[in-house]
Amino acid sequence: MSRPEQEPRCLDSGTQAALRAEFPLLRTCVYLNSNSTGAVPRGAEQVLHDYWRTLRTWRDDVWQDWHTGLDRYADSVAALLGAPPGSVLTDANLSTFLARVASCFDYRRPRNRVVITDLDYPTVPFIFRAYGRYGAEVDVVGTGGPHLDQDALEARLDERTLLVCVPHASFTSGATVDLSRLVARAHQVGALVVVDAFQTVGVVPLDVTALGVDVVIGGSHKWLCGVGTGFLYVRPDLVPLLTPAATGWQAGDRALTFRPSSGWAAGIRRFAGGTPYPLTSLVSQVGLDLLRGIGVDAIRRHSLALTQRLLDRAEAVGIVAVSPTSIAQRGGVVCLDVPDGEAVKRRLAARDVICSWRGYLRVGPHVYNTLDEIDLFMDALEKELHR
Repeated sequence: MSRPEQEPRCLDSGTQAALRAEFPLLRTCVYLNSNSTGAVPRGAEQVLHDYWRTLRTWRDDVWQDWHTGLDRYADSVAALLGAPPGSVLTDANLSTFLARVASCFDYRRPRNRVVITDLDYPTVPFIFRAYGRYGAEVDVVGTGGPHLDQDALEARLDERTLLVCVPHASFTSGATVDLSRLVARAHQVGALVVVDAFQTVGVVPLDVTALGVDVVIGGSHKWLCGVGTGFLYVRPDLVPLLTPAATGWQAGDRALTFRPSSGWAAGIRRFAGGTPYPLTSLVSQVGLDLLRGIGVDAIRRHSLALTQRLLDRAEAVGIVAVSPTSIAQRGGVVCLDVPDGEAVKRRLAARDVICSWRGYLRVGPHVYNTLDEIDLFMDALEKELHR
């Protein structure tokens, strides 16, 4: 089950102005690059100062507060995902968690196939191919194009499939996957679904409980307006069945007693590693609190209004958009096929208009952006294309 789509509608001007005031970066440029790195709010500066005050003195006794901060951030992400408290864990990055999840399986035949797509971020094939030494057989589904053929993906799933790993939205086109359909098909054949939600969480609603998704991984530094923190959700009833081989001392049942553990920690903490690094979660909490205060549905409506303006302006001047035009399939980014796109991106940056390039020109407006900024971007792009 998925939420009904939201009609495009921008935030009211008062809410927008108050939100924009929290992001110093927006005073320096037209920033449309949240699909790569989101803007960080000014409140993060106080967190950094507080952390430094701790570092310059002795700090054994502050670890309890740091662990509380880590848990608070994880539970805030869980709330955004529609997941229960205590079902999300944070660590350094997505790669760390994906490798840890992958290490839970022995890849014995006949159920040893890992089905991925050619739209996955390079992390995914790199990690699963490394598990080929243990028997994992990686099957890549795709057409070489910017959109996923979901019919072809689901047709490849059978009783040999152990895992199917997909991006909720492609990082090259923003095209989304129908997770409701995919989860139903995968579970029908006994496979587990791993979703890379890095390109959607914070801009596209995702209810992992309603969908029955098995594993979700993502991170803070794009649409969540944070820095350097990965997150992992595992379906709570699945957690006791998984024991990661890639692990660390904090995954044990006696970790914080500093005695040898005799088994796994309860719940999601069994996917923990070694000593955590709290700063990135503490900093990222500031941006996540702002987003949760607005609400993911309002963010989605605003995002759709901005991306629709991009699509309309591009179509009007004959620029090809490779991102989906339909609301149901559109993520938060619009990708434009322009000549010499990487050079165009650099020239736009010289005009203080910031986007990114990954085979296409990627434009990622977020909730703090305005329709006027979309028009400024398109005006600058048209000038660059006709220079």
